[in-house]
Amino acid sequence: MADVNRGDRPLSPHLQVYRPQLTSITSILTRITGTALLAGAFLVVWWLIAAASGPDYFNFANRLITSWVGDIVMLGSLWALWYHTLAGVRHLVWDTGRGFDLDTATKMAWGVIVGSVALTAFTVIVI
Repeated sequence: MADVNRGDRPLSPHLQVYRPQLTSITSILTRITGTALLAGAFLVVWWLIAAASGPDYFNFANRLITSWVGDIVMLGSLWALWYHTLAGVRHLVWDTGRGFDLDTATKMAWGVIVGSVALTAFTVIVI
């Protein structure tokens, strides 16, 4: 039977009450970067198809991908790749049953964020 004596309590955590946590934000960002990686992969495949289609179409595709907009998209894809990879490693650690306490989970979330930015910078500078 339903509890009819609820008073003014909310039925579920609403946006006014719920404060997002770092671990939940990084989990959501993992899903977003996975989708973004798919879009970046389509661009790379399109570029390869353009290379096989002939010099005129390849020049068009190459000009677009090497423009400043293309550079930003490719840089974002590179960051998404590193972020998604490190978040996957974090989930592999969690699959072993370790790292679930709040302090360790928060440190791992910061590690994914800082590590993805550092590895992106390293990749851009070195390679």
